Amino acid sequence: MPTYKITLEYEGTRFSGWQVQKNAKTVQGILLQSLQEIFGTTQLDLQGAGRTDAGVHAAAQVVSLVAPNDIPPDVLRIKINDLLPHDINILKVERTHDRFQARFNAKRRTYLYQISTRRTAFGKNYVWWVKDQLDSRAMRAAAKEMTGMHDFSSFGDTKVGGDAKSTKVMIYSVDVVDTGSMILFRITASHFLWKMVRRIVGVLVEVGRGNLTPAKFKELLDTKSDYPAKFTAPPSGLFLECVQYEDKEMLPEIKPLFKV
Repeated sequence: MPTYKITLEYEGTRFSGWQVQKNAKTVQGILLQSLQEIFGTTQLDLQGAGRTDAGVHAAAQVVSLVAPNDIPPDVLRIKINDLLPHDINILKVERTHDRFQARFNAKRRTYLYQISTRRTAFGKNYVWWVKDQLDSRAMRAAAKEMTGMHDFSSFGDTKVGGDAKSTKVMIYSVDVVDTGSMILFRITASHFLWKMVRRIVGVLVEVGRGNLTPAKFKELLDTKSDYPAKFTAPPSGLFLECVQYEDKEMLPEIKPLFKV
């Protein structure tokens, strides 16, 4: 049976996350319905590289599809897009080897979070507008403490969602970039826990407000605490930016995925 690697983008506002759920509209559920119609069967294996939460977006989610018969990749991409709603779009379809699994073969995942520093009439679904003035330098200093292997028990939960059960996560890189109208936070890691990025951003904003020091942020990495959960950032500003399957893959230039 042919195996496909599918790359797609979606605007997550209307969906209850990526993963199929009973009595809820999800990106995986809608995509699966379209594929079942195309292939004329429910016997499909569709797995995503990351389990994004309700309201979270993706610039390049990757999924693996094992199908019962062969359709040329370009034809399959057109067929799927013809059936999808406006807020899900297939970017690329590729044939791949039969051992490819989008989730388990992924080496690194990158998320981008957009914090708006001004009120916007158009970008509410794609940013978190923080009214207070933020010190991006302090946020950057705190964020740098995360590189390397850390136990993110205080920032995540393995009970629901997430990419893996282990709370120990390897952080390959973090960036905090101030564009003037936005502060962009980007993080690349081996995997992510449920709500981990949103809780990191929420606590970094407290650092930016001056309510926490970078040193206190580091303490939260080293000790178990319920503190980060109190400051979970909203899902609107969060994007699954890309998934890497090779160590030498370069990250795209860091820039807003929606400008305000």
